[in-house]
Amino acid sequence: MKEAVKRRAMRRLKILEGQIRGLQKMIDEDAYCVTILHQSSAVKQALSGIEDLILEHHLATHTADQMRSGSISRSVKEILDIYKLSKRK
Repeated sequence: MKEAVKRRAMRRLKILEGQIRGLQKMIDEDAYCVTILHQSSAVKQALSGIEDLILEHHLATHTADQMRSGSISRSVKEILDIYKLSKRK
């Protein structure tokens, strides 16, 4: 993974870690349910953003390299696997 992408992903994960800790605290302190749901939604969006970042990096580097080297069927299989995984959400 390129260092810049790795730094961005790690930074986002640390933010996400704080969000999850906040969510735990809200539940522990019996916060209003709707407030908890808003925070939970923000956590899901943050995680989705990390997934998007990693997928973009993978497609721009690994998948492109595989296609240039002639491993087109492997690239297509990986893309389809990711697509199927995304449909399970």
